[in-house]
Amino acid sequence: MEKGESIVFSAGLKVAETDDLHDKFNEEIGRRIPRDNFENCLKNSAGQFISRRDGETRVIAGYPWFGWWGRDTFIALPGITLTMGDNKTFLDVMDSMSKDLQGAMFPNVGSGVLTNMNSIDAPLWYFWTLQQYIIFTGDKETIKSKYIEKCKGIIDGFKKGTVFKIHVKENGLISGGVEGVGLTWMDAVTKDGPVTPRIGSPVEINALWYNALCFYHELTGDEEVLELSEKVALSFVEGFWSEKKGYLADVIDDEGKDWSIRPNMVFATSLPYSPLTNEQKDKVLEMVKANLFTNRGLRTLAPSDPRYKGYYKGDQNERDNAYHQGTAWPWLLGHFAEGYLKLHGKQGKKLVENMISSFDEVMTQYGIGTIAEIYEGDPPHRPKGAISQAWSVGELLRMKYLINNL
Repeated sequence: MEKGESIVFSAGLKVAETDDLHDKFNEEIGRRIPRDNFENCLKNSAGQFISRRDGETRVIAGYPWFGWWGRDTFIALPGITLTMGDNKTFLDVMDSMSKDLQGAMFPNVGSGVLTNMNSIDAPLWYFWTLQQYIIFTGDKETIKSKYIEKCKGIIDGFKKGTVFKIHVKENGLISGGVEGVGLTWMDAVTKDGPVTPRIGSPVEINALWYNALCFYHELTGDEEVLELSEKVALSFVEGFWSEKKGYLADVIDDEGKDWSIRPNMVFATSLPYSPLTNEQKDKVLEMVKANLFTNRGLRTLAPSDPRYKGYYKGDQNERDNAYHQGTAWPWLLGHFAEGYLKLHGKQGKKLVENMISSFDEVMTQYGIGTIAEIYEGDPPHRPKGAISQAWSVGELLRMKYLINNL
């Protein structure tokens, strides 16, 4: 070899033709997204979550230990596909996921086989994900022709009642849950049971429910669903909102209301349809900003709460106890940003830009060129959990899209 020459190393099951190795290598490099800046690293990472196998297309929730999760798929999918114009992959994933719908429920976890159906929110996120396709493409007809019957099945299933005592109450709100099972995204379970059981009517579930009903009516004109949505709107505000406190209860159950300051209320500010007024949304966002906001995500519990865990450390049991009791999650920033931009428009752009750019410095600290699953609630907000998480990456890309399209 002479100085300046290069070698292409090839490994495979068959002997390669050496004459064209350099050309093949250069072609492969040309297909890849150059990881030369923060946004390109996010885009490159986004593609790594897409899995195509056995005629199906799935989203891997995170690396190194996650398989595909229903909830995570629906939340991450718009960001890791639609922001880059990859409508085909979006629809391929939705087609694969739609096959898994059983009654009103999707599997919570999958890695080749279907498992538990303990995700009360996955069917409701399905509606939001379809809404995102229309927002990005303007194409309602594809959604109506391919998925409207699935949407109807979900609504009917909730109205009839389904697993884990999930049902629609007389006031229109969704309630559900049984001892020992975590149904919402705050689903950590220790040897003592769920850390955050949230049995009853969780706030984000009913914000998603209202949004789903309104979206279904938008597509179909179904008057019965419209009537139900109006009942839900009244019950939501009456049940969850406190004018005195200036924020939403986290859960309503037979014992009363849980006023823990958690990020679940933020979805009532970000979803396409919300029962809240702009004034109420503003108060919710200010409460979240004052108590839960960090530059790495929203904390899952306010530091003023005696149950707050600022550090994610210890054995599995200790870590699970901190998972949703103070730990900050990057994906939640997407909905905080969307709610904030809906209220403040271009005046809110700088805050969201700073939220996004603050992650640039962590791209070389944990999972190289990607974003972690979680960060500790207390400074310096060290990265923890999976080194690369689909909804962390997806929501940062969606935030970038939001500010670019104000």
